[in-house]
Amino acid sequence: MATEWYYGSREGYEAFVAPVADQVPLREGVGYAAARRAFDIAAALGGLLLLLPLFPFIVALIRLETSGPIFFRQQRVGRQGRLFACYKFRSMAVDAEARKASIAHLNEATGAAFKIKDDPRITGVGRFLRRSSLDEFPQLWNVLRGDMAVVGPRPQIPSEVGDYSPAQALRLMVRPGLTCLWQVSGRSHLDFQEWMELDREYVRTRGLGRDLSILMRTLPAVIQRKGAY
Repeated sequence: MATEWYYGSREGYEAFVAPVADQVPLREGVGYAAARRAFDIAAALGGLLLLLPLFPFIVALIRLETSGPIFFRQQRVGRQGRLFACYKFRSMAVDAEARKASIAHLNEATGAAFKIKDDPRITGVGRFLRRSSLDEFPQLWNVLRGDMAVVGPRPQIPSEVGDYSPAQALRLMVRPGLTCLWQVSGRSHLDFQEWMELDREYVRTRGLGRDLSILMRTLPAVIQRKGAY
């Protein structure tokens, strides 16, 4: 049964992961944290300016195929268990959340995750947006707000995070990101335990060099669309 430890304070989160906290550094260096935040702001502003010309075309494509909202807003769990509203371009039918229980038997993911390669709820335009990662364009706004970073573990929903073990919750030591080790190492081709271990590896070895390495691997991974559902 899912717990609600992630609704608590930083102290509550650190108490939850205390049994395994020696596996990762609990604090980032002040210099790295400041440089990382400055980079996130600059990269998010640059990305928004670069991708802004695509905005009306994406909106038109979504609107032409289906009625309903352009954006999909969902509660996700961020750094140290803090909840935030995560934004994406809508890639599924409007009633996708209501239909989730009826297709639960199709779930191909292991552990605390829900993924279906040929999810019947995904629209035609949505499939293109997902495979090109353009559906995540609005999350640049989340980066500017400080909810997310450019590089960091991908954010999951509360019902999934509530089933984490303390070791798995170590991935929440840092802000969630647009891209991560899992993203450039196979994505949905990896099982849940491999995903969690890659995120813990990132938290253990985080630094500007590691972030730049992941960023350099992101574009080829997006182009190849390996493991993208």
